[in-house]
Amino acid sequence: MMDYKGKVILMSENGTKRIRRTPEERIAEIDAKIGAVNQSIEELEAKKHAAAASFDEKIAAAQERIKGLEAKKQEILSPKPPRKPRKTKKQKIQEILKEAQKSGMKPEEIAERLGVSLSE
Repeated sequence: MMDYKGKVILMSENGTKRIRRTPEERIAEIDAKIGAVNQSIEELEAKKHAAAASFDEKIAAAQERIKGLEAKKQEILSPKPPRKPRKTKKQKIQEILKEAQKSGMKPEEIAERLGVSLSE
């Protein structure tokens, strides 16, 4: 059976009419589906690039952290030269007296120059 547009109408078992579509209509529907799938692929590609950029940023941050840790490691492996130990007042005075004795001064001369009297 044919309708007024030249389409073939089929009768199903329950008595309702089903219109048979032309090949052009079927191709147009498939093209629309292909377009929708292509659009979803483009959206997925955009998400993929955004995610890749996000992960690239995270990787770069992690590499910067590694560089900082490597610098700390090198600092630990090559320690600063030890400082001279600090001297107490008593040690400084003893050193001064020692130098004075090396230069040939006697204890009495040192006391005299300091303005101190020695009591024996």
